[in-house]
Amino acid sequence: MPSTPSARPGPGAADRAPLPPSLDPRGRLAGTRAGGGSRRADASQGRSSRAKDLRYGAAWGARIAGALMSLVILVGSGWAWSVYRDLESNRTIADALPAGALTPEDGVSLINDGKDQNIVLVGKDDRETATDAELAELGTERDGGSLNTDTMMILHVPADGAKATLISFPRDSWVTIPGYGQNKLNAAYSLGSDSGAKPDAGRKLLVTVLQNMTGLTIDHYVEIDLIGFYRISNAIGGVDVNLCSAQYDEFSGIDLPAGLSTIQGTQALAFVRQRHGLDGGDLDRTARQRYFLTQVFQKVQSAGTLLNPFKLKDLVGAVSSSLTTDSSLDFFELAKQMQNLTGGGITEANIPTLGTDTINGLSVVVVDFAGMSDFIATVIGTATDSTLGDAKTVAPGSFVVDVLNGAGVSGIAGANAAALTALGFSVGAVTDGNATSVTTIRYPDGQQSQAKTLAAQVPGATMIKTDTVSRVTLIIGSNKLQVSSLNPTASSAPTVTPVVPDTGNKTTDTRNGADTGCIN
Repeated sequence: MPSTPSARPGPGAADRAPLPPSLDPRGRLAGTRAGGGSRRADASQGRSSRAKDLRYGAAWGARIAGALMSLVILVGSGWAWSVYRDLESNRTIADALPAGALTPEDGVSLINDGKDQNIVLVGKDDRETATDAELAELGTERDGGSLNTDTMMILHVPADGAKATLISFPRDSWVTIPGYGQNKLNAAYSLGSDSGAKPDAGRKLLVTVLQNMTGLTIDHYVEIDLIGFYRISNAIGGVDVNLCSAQYDEFSGIDLPAGLSTIQGTQALAFVRQRHGLDGGDLDRTARQRYFLTQVFQKVQSAGTLLNPFKLKDLVGAVSSSLTTDSSLDFFELAKQMQNLTGGGITEANIPTLGTDTINGLSVVVVDFAGMSDFIATVIGTATDSTLGDAKTVAPGSFVVDVLNGAGVSGIAGANAAALTALGFSVGAVTDGNATSVTTIRYPDGQQSQAKTLAAQVPGATMIKTDTVSRVTLIIGSNKLQVSSLNPTASSAPTVTPVVPDTGNKTTDTRNGADTGCIN
């Protein structure tokens, strides 16, 4: 059956407002010469005689975010008038965003990110749009519309667009799926869609689960199929990757040497699919997907891509026929928001995990929900406050502090409230809060001085500026970091720089998009 039976075509030409004069190629970029192609290294294209099982471990994250970011850059160029028109006309529209309030998992707090945008990126192992020649090269066949959603990410774009964060979600993450109990994350789409009969319901359920996992409100949905990525990697002339060691895997079809290679087509697909032979398995695979998409982004930024109309046409053609989005996603507005983004402004991260386990006979990834809120606040930047360092401390009794127990230890909030009262602080609410692994001081904008005053008494606490609290709030985490008078050996020096704490076996594998080091 078709993979999107309930989808409707995108808006036609009559529905679109004209582009601003600055985007007309007859204006700002009139007379610009098309640049030459970017430097290419010889692709190492290993061939496998085995038919590749593309259902196995399908993970197509690179082409989703790469396609999205590519289009963001293209819309901002002089060729954007035709790119935008073709994309809007050819994409498929889905009703993918759920209504209603978020109900986060235990230990996860809501994040109010204002004008920031959170875009779900989903990769489906779907080959229905492939040509016979493409299927022959890939060594596979049509599948009737796959329900596999083995690549799931959130692209977070702050209001100023100067940076972006890409967060991966392992497909085997053990999560709560509303209405269906606990299961692997990649089961959400299939369960919600009634085995494919109601695809939009499946999309909504998947988005709901991701919202509940992170506390982030999802603003947009982007889905692309397998063949879309295959075409994109060919359209941009390949992407440079730097492998720490040679890789050969008969399941994914990868056959690449150590060091730099320029890959496209079947090898590009194999690079983001491989998990066998990697020490971190699926976690290493998600890291590869994020790495690859940032390489795609930086390749598209080059003048050889942006100013070459033939490459642009190929790229948009590769994307648009394989793309499904929500109706409210406006590529032009997103382009304006991200126009100053560079590869070095992209942070890549995997959600915090606590290793693997076997549950109900299934091998699963254990998600660290207790540390999720602090992880999200740190990687998307809400934990960073440039004004905090210059803030002056104030009298302890001049403001009210709420104290919450996130450690799950009976009486710990009350003990810290009493300690603060003895130090001259005015204490408000003393209650239980969501479980968290890290002691944090959360504060609204404008209360930096008050937060810094409290931080002097809770050295080492993670400072988070957020709209989720109305006044300074101390949340005691399971690391049991608390008011220093309750721990006489603690340092009295305040810590005001947010950090991601080391909690042993927790894994987040954060990386910057400009990192040129090798990857597993």
